[in-house]
Amino acid sequence: MDQKDRQIIRQLQRNGRISNQDLAEAVSLSPSPCLRRVKNLEKAGIIRGYSAQVDAKAYGLAVTAFVNIRLERHDEETVNRFEGEVMRMDEVIDCHVMAGQADYQLRVVVEDLERYEHFVRARLQRVGGLASIDTRFAYGTVKEAAGFPVV
Repeated sequence: MDQKDRQIIRQLQRNGRISNQDLAEAVSLSPSPCLRRVKNLEKAGIIRGYSAQVDAKAYGLAVTAFVNIRLERHDEETVNRFEGEVMRMDEVIDCHVMAGQADYQLRVVVEDLERYEHFVRARLQRVGGLASIDTRFAYGTVKEAAGFPVV
């Protein structure tokens, strides 16, 4: 991937609906080579897809929680069970494997605190094998990047 590919990616992260003509112009290419580069980035899995950025609160998901999870054990069965269950939880938007005190950090979005309590009791705790669940609620967002930094 070269600088021109990175320019294309930055433009697409800002506006995934940009026409190929406008994209080509923005990155100083003619349309055919620009489209070829986009298709190659998609084929290589660098561009994984396109989506709309939606305001969670306007959508009805007013509560964002960052949940740190520690597992009781780190054997293959426990890890696979936890990760498999998390993949099926629609409330979990992101799940990251962490270094440090927590094994995982989840970003969870729900309608309200009552729904969060239900999520923890009915979904998360039932996974089993959890040593601790530590929740931090976000009460605002300062920055939410639409794209990667320039490298």
